[in-house]
Amino acid sequence: MTTLTFFGHSAFLVSGSASTVVIDPFLTGNPVASTSADAVTCSHVALSHGHEDHVGDTIAIAKANDATIVAAYEICNWAAEQGHENTSPGNPGGRVPLNGDDWLAFTRAYHSSSYEGRYMGQPCGLILHVDGKTIYHAGDTDLFSDMNLIGELYAPDVALLPVGDRFTMGPKLATKAADWIGAPLVVPMHHGTWPPIEVDLADFTPSVAEVRALAPGDVLELA
Repeated sequence: MTTLTFFGHSAFLVSGSASTVVIDPFLTGNPVASTSADAVTCSHVALSHGHEDHVGDTIAIAKANDATIVAAYEICNWAAEQGHENTSPGNPGGRVPLNGDDWLAFTRAYHSSSYEGRYMGQPCGLILHVDGKTIYHAGDTDLFSDMNLIGELYAPDVALLPVGDRFTMGPKLATKAADWIGAPLVVPMHHGTWPPIEVDLADFTPSVAEVRALAPGDVLELA
């Protein structure tokens, strides 16, 4: 069974029988984080883009677990400079094998990507296929019409969508995104961490998908 654990902000842990992937592990300094970096066990660290509130504890977690960092080429180069050369770079359209039959694919995202003033490659969304379940982590993004195509190509079982407005989609644009993607289950993320991204989730109203608002620490089983 694939499980999805929400750590707060945009950080998740996807666990299956062969691969355990932590996504955007911003834990230290995250006021709503449900765990600490030294408590995370994983085989891979996947990053949507290079902003500090997504890179977070990547290097510490990767080193502690000898985990493979899966990210844009530029982020992987930066990770090697930090002393962690176990990386697997990619870019939108590309697919990266994980363990067993699991894989990760990169999609487009409309945002920016830098770390301490350094360009960190193109921002991405992530498609994770673990134990036969497909999860779309949209990263930080605006609404864009190719979300229709992402839904068609990957048919995700669950979509993790930013709804916090200002830096990403707000609830109303994320509603349109959910309808275009067509996943039966959507989880809002990247909201409520700080006052500028506090929103009313009552405005997130997809036409068909079930909305599951997770609190940090909640675990979702994808049976």
